Amino acid sequence: MDKMNQAFEKMKMLVGMEVEDEQQAADEESSLSFMEDLNRNCALTTKQRFYGFAICLSAGLTCTLLSMLVFFNPVKFGITFTLGNLMALGSTAFLIGPQRQVTMMLDPARIYATALYLASIIIALFCALYVRNKLLTLLAIILEFTGLIWYSLSYIPFARTMVSRIFMTCFDTEF
Repeated sequence: MDKMNQAFEKMKMLVGMEVEDEQQAADEESSLSFMEDLNRNCALTTKQRFYGFAICLSAGLTCTLLSMLVFFNPVKFGITFTLGNLMALGSTAFLIGPQRQVTMMLDPARIYATALYLASIIIALFCALYVRNKLLTLLAIILEFTGLIWYSLSYIPFARTMVSRIFMTCFDTEF
């Protein structure tokens, strides 16, 4: 059991979580804002965080992969694909906590990528649930997938700059 606890402590350090006593984290009381109150009420053990992450990520990936079965029905595809993306995005909140997740999403380095991704999710759901137009839903899903890639690249140092330069050199044709 001690080896397992040590492994969890190492995993906490790898994902950037603060290594501290679980009881001490539960005893701290500071409710200055909504997010701090939410974090305080969502005090999970490290084991529970990893289980929540694994379950939510697995469900999100499963939902995203199952959406391929209904690819030719863009409305159902849009709903399942978007639900899978939201579950996969929410899975990281289990690892680092909801406050840090929101803080990282609103970081100036990725605020535009976050806004694009969240807006594309809303547009895709709107087209799939309300408009019910297959072409618009398919275009919204393409926008959502592009937003997901750009948002994911924002977490890799210099990845967006590299991709931007590649596209600039590919499409920069001089006659």
